[in-house]
Amino acid sequence: MATDDSRTETDVESDPATALSETELEALHEVELGLEWAQRAQGCLLEFHHATGHGMDHLCRAEARLRAAGHDDLADVIRDDLLPHGVVDDDRWSYDVLEHFQESLLAETRALEQRVRRELADGKRHVREHRQEREWKRQAESDH
Repeated sequence: MATDDSRTETDVESDPATALSETELEALHEVELGLEWAQRAQGCLLEFHHATGHGMDHLCRAEARLRAAGHDDLADVIRDDLLPHGVVDDDRWSYDVLEHFQESLLAETRALEQRVRRELADGKRHVREHRQEREWKRQAESDH
């Protein structure tokens, strides 16, 4: 990993990581982690949405095969009860749950994270990690 030796003392002084109190730094970091975990939750909801869709595709094929085999009563259960059924409250489909999450909690968390970064760290990301990186590099250099 290359180090950036071109940074001046002014760069370090204007660095948000050096200007923030430890409490502010930790709060900023927790907000960033909150957003990262919300984004991971979105991934889980996408996986849920896709898995639900694949399951429904199999049921749709089963309906056709049951009907072709003369089991109209079983095919009707799939067609009438399962395929139109939502995943929440009988009528909300997985895409609706995903979209609602994206447009509400995820969007609001993203907006808060951006505001906190803007107000505390001049919009910089991963400020705590930058501080940790500098400290580890200092330690490595001081050992030589």
